[in-house]
Amino acid sequence: MKRSLFGRLWPNATAVVLFIGFVFPVYWMFSTAFKPAGDIITEDPVWFPTDFTFDHFKTATEADHFWSFVTNSLTVTVLAVVFSLIIALAGSFALARMRFKGRRGFVIGFMLAQMAPWEVMIIAMYMIVRDASMLNSLVPLTLFYMMMILPFTILTLRGFVAAVPKELEESAMVDGCTRSQAFRRVILPLLAPGLMSTSLFGFITAWNEFALVLVLNKDAEAQTLPVWLTSFQTVFGDDWGATMAASSLFAVPILILFVYLQRKAVSGLTAGAVKG
Repeated sequence: MKRSLFGRLWPNATAVVLFIGFVFPVYWMFSTAFKPAGDIITEDPVWFPTDFTFDHFKTATEADHFWSFVTNSLTVTVLAVVFSLIIALAGSFALARMRFKGRRGFVIGFMLAQMAPWEVMIIAMYMIVRDASMLNSLVPLTLFYMMMILPFTILTLRGFVAAVPKELEESAMVDGCTRSQAFRRVILPLLAPGLMSTSLFGFITAWNEFALVLVLNKDAEAQTLPVWLTSFQTVFGDDWGATMAASSLFAVPILILFVYLQRKAVSGLTAGAVKG
């Protein structure tokens, strides 16, 4: 039985409205970053700018400690993602392939850790870092960010490892591979979609984190880009062009990574949830 015209149109109309609602703020941010100051403060909105300027980006990149913020953000984000993937590969393989006492409780513990709001533990984290004399250091940030994304990474990769037939691994071991060689040569290449999806999730989580770095790193040279964004209203006053340029610079790495990985990431999240 054919669906009515309304039944065919309303899903598409809903998708278009949602698309506009999500995309328009991003478009407005980027377009405002390139607008001259006169087009930003005018009473009549300039929807499609015709005159482009890079002065706002120059103002943002010449702000104090800008490149230190960029370096700090990239350092803690990349290291947190890499360390979490290394640990998660071993943990997910153990959960998917090995049977040991307390395995079910171990998995439940990871699920609870993933659901726990990290904001309620900030005071405890601050006391730990303070007592270790490591305030204003990137090391605690890297470790805490790694722990934030580790539960999701392990649970997702566990589904991928479980989806790989054991016969492939056993065949490699019969041919002379050790268990570690079989994992590296047979299983690891098949985990590429899962690695991409978890890497994207981890990068976004660590890149956008704000509360923890605000508490642990008070020195300007030890802070990251999310904290840098909050200073623009006081540093530049009502210079919305510089504020939007700074926001655009902050969003570009995530957009590039998402565009590059989005197909693999979406298929990875779906496949990783099938089995495990």
